Amino acid sequence: MTTQISLGAIQYYWPKQTVEQFYREVADSPVQRVYLGENVCSKRKELSLSDWLAIGNELAQAGKDVRLSTLALIEARQELDMITPYLEQQDFVLEANDIAVVQLCKERQLPFVAGNALNIYNTTALARMVDAGMISWVMPVELSREWLKGVLDESTERGFRDKFDVEVLGYGYLPLAYSARCFTARSLDRPKDQCKKCCLDYPDGRLVKNLEQQPMFVLNGIQTQSGYCYDLSNDTASMRDLVDYFRISANSEQIRPVIANIEQQLAQPNPQQIKDCRCNGYWWAMAGKESVTISDQ
Repeated sequence: MTTQISLGAIQYYWPKQTVEQFYREVADSPVQRVYLGENVCSKRKELSLSDWLAIGNELAQAGKDVRLSTLALIEARQELDMITPYLEQQDFVLEANDIAVVQLCKERQLPFVAGNALNIYNTTALARMVDAGMISWVMPVELSREWLKGVLDESTERGFRDKFDVEVLGYGYLPLAYSARCFTARSLDRPKDQCKKCCLDYPDGRLVKNLEQQPMFVLNGIQTQSGYCYDLSNDTASMRDLVDYFRISANSEQIRPVIANIEQQLAQPNPQQIKDCRCNGYWWAMAGKESVTISDQ
């Protein structure tokens, strides 16, 4: 099994022009699978569905496997109704990040990706997702390699491992939690319904430090992310025969060097250890912020 590269949907709120330029660069990159769309906050409307579809068609023409991502926290009927046009388009598979979207896809017999926000933790849950139409599964970000291996071994024993591929978020700030409150607005002393789309002012979210001035969390609207960048670039060898796609979650930094580095690591039988990798603890069943090297494993 050769692990390929996928690019998750942009988690932050960027101007339309910035988003379009970003995906022009992605079109000319070695990324094989690309996710598009808003999955954090329904108030982020710089791009419409027609805009996302136009970008998706351009990426598809460039040879990318394009998929549409949907909201991770659906709180109201209005937000649920926003999903209907996504279900009606016939060009791209949806990534379901809320169980309501799973149900809608199941009712329409549509294939879907089970995003990490669904928190699928065992083989029984995986089997139910496969029965509902799941063709790809993104592992919950806080779980380990050994846990993944155990679940996949059980899936093989039960005869359905070949019905889905596996993605692991290998680079980026981890989405840890979602809330009905908007933490970015709250940090500016604004109510959620009068946020004035303040997330546009924070293209990488707002970093929160602890009393020792160490990174603790990143506030990204209703989403709370890890304070450290998760990076499994040194751990690609341990993904062989387990992980189909190494997922990247982009921020406002240059994405090309990140993609090039990961492509190089995946191509090597014995990848070189990179000194400046950030944290990778969860993958090795440790505290997420820990940095584990080959000698520690």
